[in-house]
Amino acid sequence: MDSFFLHNAHLLLENKEISEALEKVAIPKTFKKGDLLHQSNSICKHFFLLFSGIARVFYFRDGKDITVHIAQEQESITAIDSFIQRKKSKYSIEALEDIECIAISRSDLEKLSEESHQFEHFGRLFLEKIYIDLAERIDSLLLHTSQERYEELLERKPDLFNRIPAKHLASFLGMTPETFSRIRSK
Repeated sequence: MDSFFLHNAHLLLENKEISEALEKVAIPKTFKKGDLLHQSNSICKHFFLLFSGIARVFYFRDGKDITVHIAQEQESITAIDSFIQRKKSKYSIEALEDIECIAISRSDLEKLSEESHQFEHFGRLFLEKIYIDLAERIDSLLLHTSQERYEELLERKPDLFNRIPAKHLASFLGMTPETFSRIRSK
């Protein structure tokens, strides 16, 4: 775990105090492809920082599996509605590849925030980043065409197209598998 904190300081705002505090409460975890990091209809008590692998947040609507977030190496993932509000979530988190990560509990984060102004600041910036990502995702879904969303994801994260099943990418991009296939074949 030491090497993660040393080599990925940008995730921790390059702050040694924060990285040391997180290292003390972080729980190393591994998940196999297909495992659930979090099950819907339960409270998500952790967020996960991924070292390797890909995970997705999804829910079911009308018998369909809808992907709402994808995270890969050097990114975090949680059921944010549940993590913040401490309520049961409609979302599940699934490993799309074998995953190595750390889990950090909400209670540990609160304790660290009470003990350190710097950590409280880190937490606020972390939540701001999640908010910005969500706002950008909503804008993308509302303001861009399927083609534009596809091209944007391909430009930002081209490796996902070789690592994730097309049905999950299509769902994440807010399109049918048929539309995704048609755009991909152009």
